[in-house]
Amino acid sequence: MSPLRYLLTRLALAPPTLLGVAIIAFVVLRVVPGDPIAMMTPPGAIEADVARLRALYGLDRDILTQFAIWIGAVPQGDFGTSISLRADVLGLVAHALPATIELCLMAILIAILAGGSLAVLGAWRRGAVEAAIDAAIAVVQAIPDFLWALILVLAAVLLAGTVDLPISMRVDPRLELDNATRFLLAEHLLRGRFDVVADLLAHIVLPAAALALPLTAVIARVLKASLVEAMAQDYVLMARVKGHSRAAIILGHALRNALVPTVTLTGVQFTFLVGGTVLVEKIFSYPGIGWLAIDAVINRDLPLIQGLVLTFAALFILVNLLVDLSYALLNPRLRHG
Repeated sequence: MSPLRYLLTRLALAPPTLLGVAIIAFVVLRVVPGDPIAMMTPPGAIEADVARLRALYGLDRDILTQFAIWIGAVPQGDFGTSISLRADVLGLVAHALPATIELCLMAILIAILAGGSLAVLGAWRRGAVEAAIDAAIAVVQAIPDFLWALILVLAAVLLAGTVDLPISMRVDPRLELDNATRFLLAEHLLRGRFDVVADLLAHIVLPAAALALPLTAVIARVLKASLVEAMAQDYVLMARVKGHSRAAIILGHALRNALVPTVTLTGVQFTFLVGGTVLVEKIFSYPGIGWLAIDAVINRDLPLIQGLVLTFAALFILVNLLVDLSYALLNPRLRHG
């Protein structure tokens, strides 16, 4: 199958996949117990007010009619109105999504740099160094991201005054921002506002590190195994015969071939990284879609939860598509085939 045909096939499968996710999320949210209208009305509210609110959000109709109205409006960009926040769902998601994307990209960057360095060091220095790295990888991978978040918050509090890192929010509210988009880090970096960039990095480093640490262990483990396997290939033996050093062979020959499975793994893990932001963002009070999702679930905000589920599904489909394309570009056999 040609790359263009493959891309078109994957794009054609995206709408049915999103429709299936929408149906499952819509039905499950209606089946679980709890009434969002009852949660938002004060005690002693008269039945007429409750009925009026139920009609306002379309919850007085049967489930098939509710789904038909909602799914018919989604292609037009109308995801409904948040019950708890009284705001447009698409606007809320669009406002919070850039923060989560920047957080995940920063976590990916940290994981690639740290995991790649550990993998190269482990493949280069066999023996005691490799054993120590393997032990560290096992420990780091055994601790989930939300627990790393709590550990980092505690460390930041204990080291306050020595290492001054914020443990909440995305940026200092006292700074004057002139942003046109919600991609604050990228935009202010392009504008040369390095004071804002420094503050954004200080706020993002701890939540990004909490997300990155488990992924660092995964990348280090997979990349090191690929490097060790690559070092046993014939082209590496030829490079040794030519007198190349072990470091030059790893960085110049083996690493390029070992990157293919690592890139694929990193792309797949990115989708799980986005899911991991739910708890990490809440712990650090980081205003992304993870934080928004927690509040939506607590308040049983059905339209907002539905919009967030579709957003997560669309991100999952997009990232997997990009991973498949990058794998085809990096693998010469698939590219030439």
